[in-house]
Amino acid sequence: MPIALTVGLGRFIAALRYADMPKDALPVIHTGFTDCVGVMIAGRDEPPAQLLRVALAPPPGEATLLFGAGTAPAPVAAWINATAAHALDFDDVAQRGHPSTVLVPAILAEAQAIGATGRQMVLAYAAGYETWAELVRRDADAHHNKGWHPTGIFGSIGAAAACASLRGLSAEQAAHAIALGASQSAGIMANFGTMTKPFHAGRAAHAGVISARLAASGFTAALDALEHPQGFLAAVSPAGRIDVDSPMEAGRVWKLARDGLSVKKYPLCFCTHRALDGMLDLLKENPLDPARVARVNVSTSRRNTTILRNHRPQTGLEAKFSMEFAMACALVAGRAGLTELTDEFVRRAEIQALMQRVSVDPDDREDPATPGYTPDDLVSIEKIDGSRLESRKITTVRGGPQEPLAREELWAKFDDCLRVGATGVPARPLFDSLMSLDQLRHVRELPGLAL
Repeated sequence: MPIALTVGLGRFIAALRYADMPKDALPVIHTGFTDCVGVMIAGRDEPPAQLLRVALAPPPGEATLLFGAGTAPAPVAAWINATAAHALDFDDVAQRGHPSTVLVPAILAEAQAIGATGRQMVLAYAAGYETWAELVRRDADAHHNKGWHPTGIFGSIGAAAACASLRGLSAEQAAHAIALGASQSAGIMANFGTMTKPFHAGRAAHAGVISARLAASGFTAALDALEHPQGFLAAVSPAGRIDVDSPMEAGRVWKLARDGLSVKKYPLCFCTHRALDGMLDLLKENPLDPARVARVNVSTSRRNTTILRNHRPQTGLEAKFSMEFAMACALVAGRAGLTELTDEFVRRAEIQALMQRVSVDPDDREDPATPGYTPDDLVSIEKIDGSRLESRKITTVRGGPQEPLAREELWAKFDDCLRVGATGVPARPLFDSLMSLDQLRHVRELPGLAL
């Protein structure tokens, strides 16, 4: 008989207290907030955020839009801000998706509405992340393989959990909130490389705020919406191999502490990052004129090749989901940053020519004994003189839990993002406040959020 997962998560959310969190979870949450705010500001003027803002035409409200001029009602602010945070695909990665790009904008918007403290916001993030992780672990199969964007389908539930915690909902109300979030899960991979991918994150953040507010008002949903045979887990499962029987781990086995976050060094799909690390290492050790490259081969997982669907991109958005572009970009520019993700750079003749010399081989190896196993990435370069360079076998990614960025590296990325966003918000005070978020007595103490 299935466990009462929906009700159990409601109880976890309602009972969660700041003292319950392991100490090593707190730096992860600080990093999630900080990195997300940075990329949100960098993405504030991107077309997805600006077009959405124009289309929604929100009236003034209780939450700041994009750390700049203008406000909106909290649900709409969460929607626009989360879209901006995901617009550059520069936000963190964990639990098969992008948790902070959904959780942080939802929490910041609703925190302004209720006047929350830093500790309340930190606790809300923990509730959202752990709820998200609890659902992810119950299906061993990759949701990308069925065409789902995990950020969209899990994000609405995680954001509902976060906002339920922030509002101090009862266990039953919190269960209704996450069930409401489940019915708003959405996001398909066919829209990767377009403005609709960041829209998935925005819509999930909006759904989380609305779900918690509705539940607080007495709006009901099924108290078995997650585990029911026609519920969330069964509906989105790629192969139907879901676990609805094992005891709940949320609150006992802390995924924040165990799994952490991967902070992106490059503003491209995370599936390119290990290969980019490998290529840039090769070029650092062996400086190479791109004209001398005859062929580049990348071996990576089948999942990565499925997600990286654009083989001859023509725009910056399309290039974010192209391994061919990532390799050509590294060869030509010696880096892969925001300045390279432009239509003009992507269409340069040498980039277009180099992409045709890149081949990507899917690696279908699996390890049944290791859940979530991903085969190593490997990059090789064949030069026109017939000689060959080969990277190390790349098993981890820089910025991931195994190779985390140092505080000064996080600051360097944050500072760059604020320069791109050009809001006038003082970068260092905002960075320091976010990196010690639980010490704030009120959300208004965050620079750039005062109303």
